[in-house]
Amino acid sequence: KPRETSPSVVFENIQECSPKCLRLLLENISGLAPDDDFTVEVIPEINVAVATFTKSIDTEEFVKKCSQNKRVKKFKMTVRLLEPTRSIKAENIPASVSTDYITVYFESVRNGGGTVSDVQYFPEENLAIITFSDHKGNT
Repeated sequence: KPRETSPSVVFENIQECSPKCLRLLLENISGLAPDDDFTVEVIPEINVAVATFTKSIDTEEFVKKCSQNKRVKKFKMTVRLLEPTRSIKAENIPASVSTDYITVYFESVRNGGGTVSDVQYFPEENLAIITFSDHKGNT
């Protein structure tokens, strides 16, 4: 059985590269279209961005290409695969929703879910941490 690789790549030390520039850089290196083939989430508090590919690509090969790219080197960014996680954070959950509803929602195949092993619900913050039995459920 082939080893699964993450569809997401982490860019660290992005402070020298604007989000718009990073999207262009990813487009140039991958040959794919932003929004259609990949998304980028910037986490400015820790100088990190996560690119998630919706189109199937060899992310290990993409990481190699990025690490050798002269612009990536110039910006002093590092690139690595995002390790799979079993937990996700869901935001903007109405305070009236129950943990049972959250569990059923995230177990729904239609919503890309899987078997939920735990839900930590914070109604005052309108968020929940959902932990799946397997990292495949967090799509």
